[in-house]
Amino acid sequence: MAAVLAALLWPRFWLVIEEGEALRYAFPATSGSDFALRWTHSVEKEDWEERFQIQTNGSLMLVETRFKTFGAGVPAAVGRETRLEQGWVVMSGIHRPVDPLHVQAAEAEHYRLYFQGRTLDLTHPGVPPILTFTTREAPLLTMLPARFGTWWRQWRSP
Repeated sequence: MAAVLAALLWPRFWLVIEEGEALRYAFPATSGSDFALRWTHSVEKEDWEERFQIQTNGSLMLVETRFKTFGAGVPAAVGRETRLEQGWVVMSGIHRPVDPLHVQAAEAEHYRLYFQGRTLDLTHPGVPPILTFTTREAPLLTMLPARFGTWWRQWRSP
């Protein structure tokens, strides 16, 4: 019983995604964990992907971006290295703080989160949600509603 209580009440580190004031998703995370967001660019109609890393202090850092075509709003070079990788232009070594990270996950752009080997669709029909990504130290007990939602969405996703 003591072990269960400790697991529920002991603070741990989380990657959290909020929609307005509501906690939508929560994922256990550690310093150095990374995640990616992928979406379909509204003009280019090609997937774009940005990779972020959780820093020691819990802040989020953009570390890499990748896309298939140069077009509207695309810098010629950013970060320390630009290379071609299996049809993608990859710009790495960016190290740009983005904490918190705000994303408008429009359905037409099909936003997906890639984290810990899983893919999670972030869009839903209707008004595009404005999602806020950040980290938090909190006990599992306070994260259970978001964890249940995360498990449910992963279970029912194809």
